[in-house]
Amino acid sequence: MAGTIILTGANGSLGLRAADYLLKTYPKYDAVFNVRDVSDTDPNTRNLRSVISQYPQAKASVHQVDHADLSAVHEFASFVSASVAAKDLPPLKSIICNAIYWNLVGDPELTVDGYDKTIQVSHIAHVALVMRLIGSFADDGGRVVLFSSVGHYRKPNAMTHLLPELPDETDKIVHPTSGDNKQAYGFQRYATGKFMITTWMYSLNHHLQALSICFGTRLLTVFNAKNPKLKNITAIAVNPGDMGDSRAFATNTPLSIRLVQALIVKPFLPLITRMVAPTFRSAAAAAVDVVELAVDRAHRGERGYFTMLDKDSSDPMTMDEEVQEVAWRKSLEWAKITKNNTAPDGGVA
Repeated sequence: MAGTIILTGANGSLGLRAADYLLKTYPKYDAVFNVRDVSDTDPNTRNLRSVISQYPQAKASVHQVDHADLSAVHEFASFVSASVAAKDLPPLKSIICNAIYWNLVGDPELTVDGYDKTIQVSHIAHVALVMRLIGSFADDGGRVVLFSSVGHYRKPNAMTHLLPELPDETDKIVHPTSGDNKQAYGFQRYATGKFMITTWMYSLNHHLQALSICFGTRLLTVFNAKNPKLKNITAIAVNPGDMGDSRAFATNTPLSIRLVQALIVKPFLPLITRMVAPTFRSAAAAAVDVVELAVDRAHRGERGYFTMLDKDSSDPMTMDEEVQEVAWRKSLEWAKITKNNTAPDGGVA
């Protein structure tokens, strides 16, 4: 039993390629794939099942988990935790937090939990999943792979002139405003999620290395759960590159972006990668790096921020300890994480 690898957003552009590479290259792992719609009426889920069918010896399962509903995320986490405890699944090797959402053509959308859909699907739901399962990792550790983006940097870019919101602007993060420029505000919501993901990664590593999960501030610990094996879990935030063939650019995006992708980016992607922007690449290429990081073959035991497979520096504000502390506390609050539901199998004790 080598371990279990959870992949969220498994029927997305990168998810499908990551699933294929994982099953082909590392068949010893139990692969647990999450999708929003598990039915065969979803063409993307049919594609995922087609990938799995190519590897009849694979230990792979597909589970429906809607990240826009935290109760579904918590229910799934309880299932995995119980399965690990009962030895129906081996302990976790990795959680690959790939699921995302954006809307560059409309106003903010609220989930059933009352949060902005972009931040909940991309960040809050993953916080819930990771924290609920942190005690289900193997004693020798594993890796949490979070997805950042070049958009997390607090500076204007080609998609928006607006900066990501800061964690102390908490109401704006989960209840953002909008304006006439839907693309600018939509991408700001996406960038804010990536900023929060990157900042929270540093806080998660701090608590793992301190061998504790702390509910409260670092100066005033309300609950401090000691567990020596936590130091063996590493968390990274990776910018996988600008995936020119990603379906994200064809969903909830302005017509101008869809046309650029269809007529320029996808047909000339190899040329763009070689001659213009090395970070522009295919989802398949990005998927290989993500899986190698997840199984701890690439940058074994390292933590921090990566651009593709290169260790990199994230936005300076993400490394501010006060900003990290706010991101940590608010993320746990939004994700409905408490000392009573973290590692219910007793892994944190």
